[in-house]
Amino acid sequence: MVSKGIYIVMGVSGSGKTTVGTLLANTLQLPFFDGDDYHPESNVKKMASGKALNDQDRKEWLETLNRLAREHKSIGAVIACSALKESYRASLRKDVMEQMTFIYLKGSFSAINRRLQGRKGHYMPISLLKSQFETLEPPKDAIEVSINQSPEDIVNSIRDKIT
Repeated sequence: MVSKGIYIVMGVSGSGKTTVGTLLANTLQLPFFDGDDYHPESNVKKMASGKALNDQDRKEWLETLNRLAREHKSIGAVIACSALKESYRASLRKDVMEQMTFIYLKGSFSAINRRLQGRKGHYMPISLLKSQFETLEPPKDAIEVSINQSPEDIVNSIRDKIT
């Protein structure tokens, strides 16, 4: 039996957070929230113009996602969020630490770069991938899953680790 926790599907842009998060939420029968949908307009415009977000830009966004997690503490949720730095993950965990599990979708720069080249309709330009890898502090306390498999296999692997 899977607990009704808060699962943060994390990784750099293009790692598959939305795809895997949606499948995982369906499998666990939990609501899914895409963190990208909660960025303030100023962040979206900044990224769309090819500029990387800084810690200050992310502060309000992380607080919003933490509030979303706290609102779903009792029923659980899956949230897709890059959560690139430990300080960002600490912001997300505030008041939900015991219920929150991070799931790190790990992939190489070259594999994710290839994915992004085929992605259409996303405001995050491929040029920012390098800055995401530079910002990334791989988590020490997460379920780590390679992106070099099908989304269904990734979800099965995650499910096996959380049940």
